[in-house]
Amino acid sequence: MRTLQDRKHEVVGLDIRDSPFSTYVGSIADRACVRRCMKGVQAVLHAATLHKPHVATHARQEFIDTNITGTLNLLEEAVKQGVESFVFTITTSAFGSALVPPPGAPAAWVTEEISPVPKNIYGATKAAAEDLCQVFHRNYGLPCLILRTSRFFPEEDDNRRVREAYSDDNAKANEYLYRRVDIEDVVSAHLLALGQAPTIGFRKYIISATTPFLPEDLPGLRTDAPRVVRRRVPTYGAEYQRRGWKMFPTIDRVYVNERARKELGWEPRFAFAYIIARLRGGEDLRSTLARTIGSKGYHDKVFADGPYPVE
Repeated sequence: MRTLQDRKHEVVGLDIRDSPFSTYVGSIADRACVRRCMKGVQAVLHAATLHKPHVATHARQEFIDTNITGTLNLLEEAVKQGVESFVFTITTSAFGSALVPPPGAPAAWVTEEISPVPKNIYGATKAAAEDLCQVFHRNYGLPCLILRTSRFFPEEDDNRRVREAYSDDNAKANEYLYRRVDIEDVVSAHLLALGQAPTIGFRKYIISATTPFLPEDLPGLRTDAPRVVRRRVPTYGAEYQRRGWKMFPTIDRVYVNERARKELGWEPRFAFAYIIARLRGGEDLRSTLARTIGSKGYHDKVFADGPYPVE
């Protein structure tokens, strides 16, 4: 919303809370509200969701209402309106159990070809919503691209052991190797998807920082990740030593953004080596946009142990 407004696009924002970027306050589960918002719209960015942080605090029916019924409302009204581009945002956590390799196996090389294995109501509803998007493209010709983003929220890690063992910036810097992306790069991917959806039609893309790893690194990542990182990004060691930081001992998955770079022409800036260069130059590891947005939180309630309860 900030970027589109800055570029002088006419933007309609729908959110459940009022803000300087909300034209309408309401829910995508409300068909009448969606219909009002869709009038005159040429493109839709669908990022509304209940997601992983809400699994332990919201009823399953609420996930159905927002993630499935809400998506259906948007798709049907988009078809009626003759929308030219529909971009659906989900997260890589929707892959679920497909991300977890068995003990002793190499790290998972995660591409769009991997089929999600939902492990909770969030994953199940997002997989169903993806299928709805494909149906509406196939049956009604709605151009629809699905962007599966990796972590970009600034909140602290939900894993207590990570919070206790690593500073927040240390943990997030490590994640740029395999499972994190800056919001600036997320935005640029969405804008490219909006422009290219009519040509591409239907496609799924992983939106994550470009990894320095190669498939042959996967066994080593499970047994000695620091050694692999030293080989691929040798400049990181001195900066980590200066800050008293440390690398994760093992890495169990690597998100691969090759399809998005090739087909969308996406050029994410915030890769691990770039993060190291920023830190070495005394800069924040986050982009200006990420710092401007800041932390919005997941819930009104503050929890004693972590940013949200883990089911």
